[in-house]
Formats: sequence, C-alpha cells, structure tokens
Amino acid sequence: MEDAPLSPTTQRHDTPHRHVAFVPDRAFSRAPSSPRSSLLGSRGASLVKPDILAERAISFGPFRLLPARRLLLEGDKRVRIGSRAFEVLTFLAEHPGEVLDKDALIARAWPGIVVEESNLKFQVSALRRALGEGNRYLVTIPGRGYSFVAPVQLTQEVPTAPVRQVAATVRPNNLPAQLTRLIGRADIFESLTAQLPRHRLMTIVGPGGIGKTSVALAVAEGLLATYEQGVWLVDLASLSERDLVASAVATVLGLHVSADNALPNLVAGLRDKELLLVLDNCEHAIDAAAGLVARLLKGTGRVSILATSREPLRTESERVYRLPPLPHPPASSTLTAAEALAYPAVQLFVERAAASLDEFELSDADAPFAGDICRKLDGLPLAIEFAAARVEALGVPSLAAHLDDSLALLTTGRRTSPPRHRTLNATLDWSYQLLSEDERWVLRCLSIFTGSFTLEAAGAVVADADHPNAEVIEQVAELVAKSLVVAEVSDVEPRLRLLETTRAYALKELVESGDRQQLFRRYAEYCPTVFERSAGEWPAAA
Repeated sequence: MEDAPLSPTTQRHDTPHRHVAFVPDRAFSRAPSSPRSSLLGSRGASLVKPDILAERAISFGPFRLLPARRLLLEGDKRVRIGSRAFEVLTFLAEHPGEVLDKDALIARAWPGIVVEESNLKFQVSALRRALGEGNRYLVTIPGRGYSFVAPVQLTQEVPTAPVRQVAATVRPNNLPAQLTRLIGRADIFESLTAQLPRHRLMTIVGPGGIGKTSVALAVAEGLLATYEQGVWLVDLASLSERDLVASAVATVLGLHVSADNALPNLVAGLRDKELLLVLDNCEHAIDAAAGLVARLLKGTGRVSILATSREPLRTESERVYRLPPLPHPPASSTLTAAEALAYPAVQLFVERAAASLDEFELSDADAPFAGDICRKLDGLPLAIEFAAARVEALGVPSLAAHLDDSLALLTTGRRTSPPRHRTLNATLDWSYQLLSEDERWVLRCLSIFTGSFTLEAAGAVVADADHPNAEVIEQVAELVAKSLVVAEVSDVEPRLRLLETTRAYALKELVESGDRQQLFRRYAEYCPTVFERSAGEWPAAA
C-alpha cells in the first residue's frame, strides 16, 4: 500500500546528510509464497519467534502498539503497515494530545535523511487507511503538524500466545497481497473461517461489486495454516472457453494433465492432498464449475472449496452464504459525523475519499449527505468506492445531489482492476450478459417498480401472451438466485426489489428496447386493482 508513486520535488537544506526525494516504504508483506511447483512438496517453515519478556504496550481503540516488537495489533491480528508509518504512529502515540511538528516527525521516521514533506503526508494517509477510522486517531493541525487525539493506555504485558499471523506456518499459496483492509465484514470473516474446515464446500453469493472476492481472499489467508498443501486461487473470469475450468485449476496447481481427460486427471492428482481451492467468479462458467466441484468432492477426501459466484453452484453438500450490503445509516438531516462513522458503509466511503483526497475528514455538515450517498448506493462497496473517488471533484453535498445519474457518474475505478470493475456500468454489463434472453426481458420489465413489489405484482404487470404468468414467476425466481433481484422475507409476504443501481441499469435497457410505454400502461392498469383490494380489506382489518 506504500508503493504508489508521488511526483518528487526538490528541497535543499544546509545539512551534511544525503538528500532523497520521495522514499516509498515497503509494507510488511506476507511470507513469500512457495513456487507452484512445490505444491506437493514443502511443508513450509515456522515464523514463530521466542517469547519476549514483559514489554511496553500502547493501547487505543481496538489497537495495541508494541514498539519493542514493531507490531501493531487489532485484537490478535497483525495490521500491516510499513516501517516509516510505524515510526510515525509510535511517535504520535507516545505524545497523545500534543502537536508534533512535521520536522520532528520526519526526523523520527527518516533519521539522517532529508526528505520532502510529501513523504510524511503519504505515510499519514497510509496510517489513516490502516486504522480504518483514522480521523478518530490522527488529526492534521494546519500549518503545524499532526496530533494523536485518541485516549491511550500504557501497560506492560507478557506475550501469552503467538500473534496469529506472525505464528502461522507458511504454506504454499498464490494469494495476492491485500492492500486495503476489509471493512464491516469482521463477523462474516470469523463465521466463514470457522465453518469452512468443517464443511468442504462453501459459496459466497451476491451481486457484482458487493465484495465477494475480498471476503473470500481474507478467509483464504486466514486459513493458510490449516491446509498442508496450501491455498490456491483460480479466477474463472478470465477463461475464454468454459470447458477449460479443470485445465485452469490444474495449471494453477502446477499439475500436468491431459487436455482430453483434464478432470479425471485432476481428481487423481489431488486424491490424497489437503488443500483449499478458491474458485473466483464461478458465474462465468457456472455449469462447468459445478461439475468440477462435484467430482472433486466425491473423488478426494481433504480438498475443500471456497467459491464466489453471483448464483449458487447448486451442487450436493453446498453451503451458500449470501453476502449482505454494508450497513448504512437511515435518512436523517441531523446525522453527525460520529454517528455516521458507526456504519461500515460510511467508514468505507470516508476511507476511500481520504485515499484520493489527502487529509479528507468527514464533517458534521457533510455527514447527512454521506449517509444519503451510501443509502442510495444500497451499501454496495464497489459503488461506494466509485462515489468516494468523485469527492475531490464534486464535494460530498454535490455528489449526493448528482447520484440520480449514478451510471454516468460512477466511472472512476482503479486502472489495475478487471475491466468489469472499472465502471459501475461495466459491472452491471457483466451480470446482464450472463442472463438468458428471457431473464433479461423480465429484469428490464421489473425496473418499472420504484420500490418493493410482490411476486403477484410482477406476474400481473410483466406477463403477456408471449410470456405466461408461470414463466415470469420462474424467471423472477432465477433473478433472485442470480443476485439481481433482492428478496426480503417477512412474516406476511415476501417482498422483492431491485437495488437502485441495478434498477437504473435495467430501466436504461428498457427505454432502449422500446417497451417502456407498454409496461407503464400495464402497471397503471394494475395499480387500481391493488387499491380496490386494499380498500375492501380495511373494514375486515378494523
């Protein structure tokens, strides 16, 4: 997270020390992965260090700073920050409530080196991202420096158990380094890491952009020490031919299989192995992925599979976890920054805004607008990240006002992201193109509902001579399974709705199809029927 380039400038001081411009600092990284060819060999090595006697600890919020071991812990989990950022944090936390000027902080983090001020700003921004609600801990004092404002507690402690990620045995893997933290998913992470070793197949299901891959990678990394032959990520989205799923898995594992008998050879090669396969983006090749999973589970005894998909695999013994949106605040014109930051959706928005706009802090005046943004985007992490990238250009209130045209506005994704995640429209295109023609038609029709609706209403409005009611209901059920329609189950009757971003996309497609007027006419004819029925039920209810 500290390798992003900044434009160097020149700064001269009367000093005998050497001068550098921008000095990127390497973050703490995961122990190096074993080569793919070592999948069936090395057991790895232990990183456990001898216990250290009682040492000073600085505690604040959920964090513990252990200067002697150069560790920042959140609970028992190591927070990865670079050595320069660690020095800055330690110096600030050692002087809570004081304003430390920039020169003093630079001298602490870069002893004997003259660097430009942008280096310090970069490290402070990295710290704020690592701490999550970084503005709760570090504040900028304009023209002077920085201050650590959170209450701290100084203690002496003796390590009673090794830190989880320090003590983990290194297993072979190909997991990418995670450069951003997982927000609002702690309970889900704990649940999935506890369940997966007991249930060999789990599928994380949800709409595009909800964070399935991020959660799966965090769970996989948390289970690295569990599987003797390691943890292996296979991204199925990149396959040009769907019948190459087995060959793709074999390639990642470094196994040589015959193209004509790839699946049987793969099963044979893994029969006595203990490993975790992370099959990402299974919706791209859902039938082939389901077939592979079924054969692997039956033909091996210790291979576990964590899949991500926009719909379940529908195979035997599958446990499905539907990933919910990030919680966001209800509509409120009096929402304060502190109240808003209690919600993970707002935390993500603020953290990503600070990443693109240095020293961004959520004010009480902007808090209601930030809440509106997260609510309009249904707590969808990818959409919130796109929105946060627009804060620098529009500001928070103006961004909230312009979100009605979210598909046109939210187009600033990371250049390194897959093409389907570079704009919100591209993300929805990916899901839409995977649908059958009948499913696309029904999805377009459902966009006329501005809020929630019943299955009966969907059938009454969408069904026509070419699409009988029974077929429409079946297609709606498929759209629910594929995470494009949300089902809200209640004690009375299930309600259905489209996420606002999905509805905007489907409505655009409906307009382009030329069917909008016909659908709105049917909708207008259906509404009086509902009102009459409701009026007839009022006396009985009374």
